[in-house]
Parts: sequence; C-alpha cells; structure tokens
Amino acid sequence: MPSLVELCSAHCRPLRGTEHLLTAVERESAMRALPDWKVIEDDRAIQRRVDFPGYYQTMAFVNALAFIAHAEDHHPDLSVHYGHVLIRYSTHDVGGLSRNDVICAAKVEQLLASRSR
Repeated sequence: MPSLVELCSAHCRPLRGTEHLLTAVERESAMRALPDWKVIEDDRAIQRRVDFPGYYQTMAFVNALAFIAHAEDHHPDLSVHYGHVLIRYSTHDVGGLSRNDVICAAKVEQLLASRSR
C-alpha cells in the first residue's frame, strides 16, 4: 500500500465486485499509514472519531469533508454530534474495504493536518 502522501494524491475510481476488496496484507499496510483509524465490522470498514471544541468547528469540518466526498465520488457514513464526528468508510459495491476507502481516509487526514497549521 502506498504512503499517506501517495494516497492523498490518488483518486477514487468506480469499483464493483469482491475482487476489489483489500487483502489482509493491504489492510494492515493501510492501517500503518492511518494510525488514527480503526478497522471495524469484521474487517469490512474503517472508522475514525474526530473531536472539535464546538458545533461550528464540527460543521465546518463536515462541510469540507462533503466537498472531498463529492470530488472523489466516494461518500462516508457520518455521525455528526455537537463536538465530534464519527467517519466510517466502506465500499458497498465491493462488500467491504477497498482502496477508495483508504484514499478518502488519507484525504481526511490531510484535511485535519491543514487545520493545525
């Protein structure tokens, strides 16, 4: 699996079928590049919680994430709360975790890194 920088420069593509599921080795490699993410649902999805000081910051992040999702045509499941967001990626047309999920998670990390600059 590529590095976080390489993943951030990649783009999602339409995937359909179980042949696009990440292998155990690919999944483990991706998780090394995405240490704040957890593999959930019997290795079929990844999830991350991001905390914010208040509602305004939470919603600003959600809107920025929506822009990324639209640009990549790959959309996470979001659980939006006053001071945090739960982000979950899984590729429905593949039946689990795909390269698209990892690419988008890397772009989330890039977005989060930009807020601390």
